[in-house]
Amino acid sequence: MYKIGLKLWSTNTDHYLHEAERLYAAGMFDYIELFVVPETMETLPAWQRLHEEGQIPFIVHNAHSAVGFNLADAECERRNREIYAQTKLFADALDAEFIIFHGGVDGTPEEVVRQMKNIGESRALLENKPYLPLPGPQNRKVCRGATFDEISYVLSEVGCGFCLDIGHAVCAANSQGLEPYSYIKKLAALKPRMFHLSDVADMASQYDAHLHLGTGALDIMRLKGGDFPMDAMISIETVKNSKTNLVDFAEDVKWLKNA
Repeated sequence: MYKIGLKLWSTNTDHYLHEAERLYAAGMFDYIELFVVPETMETLPAWQRLHEEGQIPFIVHNAHSAVGFNLADAECERRNREIYAQTKLFADALDAEFIIFHGGVDGTPEEVVRQMKNIGESRALLENKPYLPLPGPQNRKVCRGATFDEISYVLSEVGCGFCLDIGHAVCAANSQGLEPYSYIKKLAALKPRMFHLSDVADMASQYDAHLHLGTGALDIMRLKGGDFPMDAMISIETVKNSKTNLVDFAEDVKWLKNA
């Protein structure tokens, strides 16, 4: 059966950390995917205790362009290395099986390859992206790793694994004028090591929404019918409605298991 992941941030050392411990003990999920926010090394001991005492497996997600990490831009390389060094410390301490990377924005896929090769992280997974970032500071930029050819090129040149984000795939398909489910199936042929899953507000949108499962327009039953292997690792990346509990995450898990 699927292995279900809870997505948290390194800054979530208050209520969510304790909720995660409770829900893991109850068998609600199988691993934590931890997004390492730059300059939060002081939180690592708390996560390490949770890993060691709670026996919870971890996947680590490296920072992305919204917080200063951009593999597609040569001018960001020095800062990229500083941020990755922090991520690596988390991954090593938490015995992380994978470290997930975004390709960045603008720049070139060749620069993404060059920097990923220089980093030389054997646990690296490249995550596919929407073509367009969410509206905000990154407006008028494009994401690296939105097209099949670009993703295939980076995977082949770097020799890393692949993380298939379903919502991102829908958005990227719409930007390219492709049918979303066909595009998901095409990306699934790249043999993802794990998946990110949330519902989408509009199957024709170019922007990600991270809705709770079963509340949007995505036909998740269609994905369960073929695109998700039976032993797939699936991190649920839905919004969190409460700052003090993870009740909504638990409902998403129940929905996925019963759908």
